[in-house]
Amino acid sequence: MLMRGGTSKGAFFVDDDLPTDPHERDALLLRIMGSPDVRQIDGVGGATPLTSKVAVVGRSSRPDADIDYLFLQVSVDQPLVSDRQNCGNLLAATAPFAIERGIVTADVDADVTMSVRVYMVNTDSIATATIRLADGKPAYRGETSIDGVPGTAAAVQLDFEDIAGGSCGALLPTGNTVDTIDGVDVTMIDNGMPVVVMRATDLGIQGTESPSALDADDRLRTRLESIRLQAGRLMHLGDVTDTTVPKLTMVSAPTGGGDISTRTFIPHVCHEAIGVLGAVSVATAALLPGTPAAAVTRPKAGADGLLTCEHPTGTFTAAVEVDADGDVPVVRRSGIIRTARKLMDGTVFPTEY
Repeated sequence: MLMRGGTSKGAFFVDDDLPTDPHERDALLLRIMGSPDVRQIDGVGGATPLTSKVAVVGRSSRPDADIDYLFLQVSVDQPLVSDRQNCGNLLAATAPFAIERGIVTADVDADVTMSVRVYMVNTDSIATATIRLADGKPAYRGETSIDGVPGTAAAVQLDFEDIAGGSCGALLPTGNTVDTIDGVDVTMIDNGMPVVVMRATDLGIQGTESPSALDADDRLRTRLESIRLQAGRLMHLGDVTDTTVPKLTMVSAPTGGGDISTRTFIPHVCHEAIGVLGAVSVATAALLPGTPAAAVTRPKAGADGLLTCEHPTGTFTAAVEVDADGDVPVVRRSGIIRTARKLMDGTVFPTEY
């Protein structure tokens, strides 16, 4: 099934329908998505990282979860499939998909909301997805709009549990709110997504440039890759040369009514928006005193538990509450609102060569 989740799009599979061997599974997914090829012309990928994604969903054996969700990022122009990160956008579509496939059973007469507990395999953590039902099926029509997606759809509320340090072992992998790499002050943070947060001006940009302008800045991209490779080891991710984490977010003062402005590389291309869990991590960094993000965040932002990140195509609001009074910051709440929609249900024919 092809589904849109948030501002991403991907191929959703029931776990039993894919090979159990990870190497065989990844080889099959490359053929299905059409990678490596910049256009993915011979597969169902959409030729960008945001549309070359896979979700694998199955019934959970855990007593604290209803379904398991494994996210796989399929590279567009390289023969690589990565499970080193999560995806909060596709997460929004996992509960509807599970109901569509009968993995989770809904009351056939229900016209209410339903909560599904999702075990996120990549980060060994739990999220609760609350969706609306109509006649016992997922309701996709609604009045909720999110930037980066035309029109409106039914809201999906996502509440995360204990996601801090899911990939790096700690919210602040180095134990510091601020470190310096190549002369640039950075916050290395993992509240659902490993992210390196830096002031845009420290990289020689304003932070309001278009993604295409930043993609064309070879000097900037070289500096960012140097920082990313060093940060990967400092964040306990090892050699990240061939991975998509950590993400790199350059922040600046808001200009469009939000709390902070962002430009994110994932990892070598500037994101047209910002990822769900990436936004949660950046919002968390903005609430930590003394960080590069805090320095450019609107005063008193986050006092109501909400922080809005501006990005190239709009805004993204994260629900984050952080207790930063102690020696070690503690995340009290992480959540967001997304939408999702079923796009196509059928049979995919992978290339055979």
